[in-house]
Amino acid sequence: MNTDLALYWAQEAMRTALMLTLPLLGAALMIGLTVSLFQAVTSIQEMTLSYVPKMLIVGAILLFMAPWMIQMLVDFTVNVFTFIPSISR
Repeated sequence: MNTDLALYWAQEAMRTALMLTLPLLGAALMIGLTVSLFQAVTSIQEMTLSYVPKMLIVGAILLFMAPWMIQMLVDFTVNVFTFIPSISR
């Protein structure tokens, strides 16, 4: 296995990780900004107000997108395992 192949698989692993986490992180960011804006406008400084909506939205998105995320992980794993025999050649 040469350097190019190692870099390719590292890039694929990072791309897969990014594709899996972006919807969750993006939703948490949007909800966090919305709640922070609401808190600034209404002068409500309750700490739990920022955590509960984030947890609910991230949980809902995780449940909704779980089949797609699992399929991406399975596809990546299958690609890695099918590549392993070609390393020894």
